[in-house]
Amino acid sequence: MHPESADDPYLWLEDVSGEDALAWVAERNAETEAALVADPGFAGLKARVREVRDASDRIPYTTRRGAYLYNFWQDAEHVRGLWRRTTPEQYRKDAPEWEVLLDVDALAEAEGEKWVWAGARVRHPAYDRALVQLSRDGGDAVVVREFDMAGLTFVEDGFRVPEAKTRIGWIDADTVFVGTDFGPGSLTDSGYPRTVRRWRRGTPLTEAEQVFEAEQDDVDAWGMHDSTPGFERDFVGRSLDFFHAELHLLTAGGELVRIDVPDDAEAYAHRTHLIVLLKSDWLGHPAGSLLAFDFDAFLAGDRTAEALFTPDERTALAGQSWTRRHLILETMHDVSTRIEVLTPGADGWTREPLADVPALSAVSVVDTDPDVSDEYFLDVSGFLQPSTLYRGEIGAGSELLKQAPARFDAAGLAVRQHFAVSEDGTRVPYFEIGPDRSVTGPGPALLYGYGGFEVSLTPYYGGVTGRAWLEQGGTYVIANIRGGGEYGPEWHQAALGANRPRAFEDFAAVARDLVARGVTTPAMLGAEGGSNGGLLIGAMLTRCPELFGALVAEVPLLDMCRFHKLLAGASWIAEYGDPDDASDLEHLRELSPYHHLAADRSYPPVLLMTSTRDDRVHPGHARKAAARLRELGHEVLFHENTGGGHAGASDNEQTAHNDALVHTFLRQKLSPPQS
Repeated sequence: MHPESADDPYLWLEDVSGEDALAWVAERNAETEAALVADPGFAGLKARVREVRDASDRIPYTTRRGAYLYNFWQDAEHVRGLWRRTTPEQYRKDAPEWEVLLDVDALAEAEGEKWVWAGARVRHPAYDRALVQLSRDGGDAVVVREFDMAGLTFVEDGFRVPEAKTRIGWIDADTVFVGTDFGPGSLTDSGYPRTVRRWRRGTPLTEAEQVFEAEQDDVDAWGMHDSTPGFERDFVGRSLDFFHAELHLLTAGGELVRIDVPDDAEAYAHRTHLIVLLKSDWLGHPAGSLLAFDFDAFLAGDRTAEALFTPDERTALAGQSWTRRHLILETMHDVSTRIEVLTPGADGWTREPLADVPALSAVSVVDTDPDVSDEYFLDVSGFLQPSTLYRGEIGAGSELLKQAPARFDAAGLAVRQHFAVSEDGTRVPYFEIGPDRSVTGPGPALLYGYGGFEVSLTPYYGGVTGRAWLEQGGTYVIANIRGGGEYGPEWHQAALGANRPRAFEDFAAVARDLVARGVTTPAMLGAEGGSNGGLLIGAMLTRCPELFGALVAEVPLLDMCRFHKLLAGASWIAEYGDPDDASDLEHLRELSPYHHLAADRSYPPVLLMTSTRDDRVHPGHARKAAARLRELGHEVLFHENTGGGHAGASDNEQTAHNDALVHTFLRQKLSPPQS
């Protein structure tokens, strides 16, 4: 047993489905239901939130596959959802005619399983078969079944894989790459596939030919077939940790040819190009750069690169998408998106803007058609601007396809961007959405953050937040703290490992700035975060509880001395450190909220939420922290959804219920004082 676990009285709560643990969960859920579900405003709030999530006039975002546009859709009638498709001509209509491929509700009822859609790998370029993935009640583990796209049925004697955290993809009509649980030694310490095997139709899965193997302490291994017509190639690779990987070309003869880029870079082949996104300096180019090489020349040793993007202190790459002849780049300047088109030619690459984007807004490329045309689908939105979907062709203009209606009353609301100064002098951007507090005076505010894994928090239209918080007079704030990717790799790396407190200090600096600017007061300021963001909330609870009136942590990491022993936790060692390494354990114990809960400190009320079916972040984190807070006499509510996986919910009903729990709790705890 790990030395930090020897004196942990709540280890029994890590038994996910243990009888005693589930009885404890049921008791806590009942307490939360009495406190929140019984609130007079809960039912009405849940109904209004559910209305947003089930709205039939949402934009049905699609993926083009050949002649059809594919979509997965959930609403009040189709709780588990429909996998469906339509034609581009139909999609232009206000009410397109959809062909249903798979009704997940009907499948779940017929088989007596709580199936949750987990995606499909459709064979390219024929689009005639799919490898459908179904999760049991929302977990990361899936079953895989081959699906006939013409007959709209599962293939009886087709490719099928039992429940596991499987990696699978097509090579050709009768062959797939697969990595799954083959028994002892076939999974990494993180619980993901360790081997890549070539599985031929009609042969037992157990006889699939192994073509690649990762190490036991790697995160995972994968295989991928590039099916671009005229450029068919096979690749395999392994994730050494969350941020370092090796990529190899797998030749027809079974040889591995290393794609010799830095192991912290992201690299992929596209037609004649090798594209490399740097996370550290290389070949004279700074971290955050996007480089293009000639693929064959690179394999022959030529390291001549063209820089497609070079970052600066305020600008980072946010996304990239290929059309047939062009590369669309999304970049962020102070967390607002810009978009441009790059075109390769005989004399190098040229570039030009694709579209104007309103200030403090976000634009994203939803889909492209890289085999055939220069078509693109572009979504533009903002905190107070519902999504607008455009279809265009590079060089030929664009058309407005879909416009989402407003979901909440934005009268009197505005979006502002501010910068707080962290303890070490770093300027930390944050978005403030709400009324003009210089006119209305301080009021309830909700601060959201994440700060990890190079994840960027960009502007978006949140109908649920609008109805549940902004319409009620609250201010919503998103903090772009270090650990994220808002300013590229260095912004992320500044809060890695023992430097994780930089993210906590940034978040606290934003909280203090909100109070100093008169937006709110500590008693009316709440904070919310999930997963890694739940660790952030735990840090606020134990490090600076005086800044907040209420805290919400969803599917959180809270025990940083045992996270690597729980489910997928070992895969995050590169982000936080290794508790089995004495030099890392010192800072991890200092980071660990669970180990710093004390009886003699005043804490704001806390709501902890998790899922029994979360097979990524163990529910034991939230369970143990809730038990410890109760033992110490602090105010804590706990809610554990029995399904839902790491998302905490698997359908709109569960999601709306969780939304209503959170906002009822915040309204109860952060209401302005009565005059």
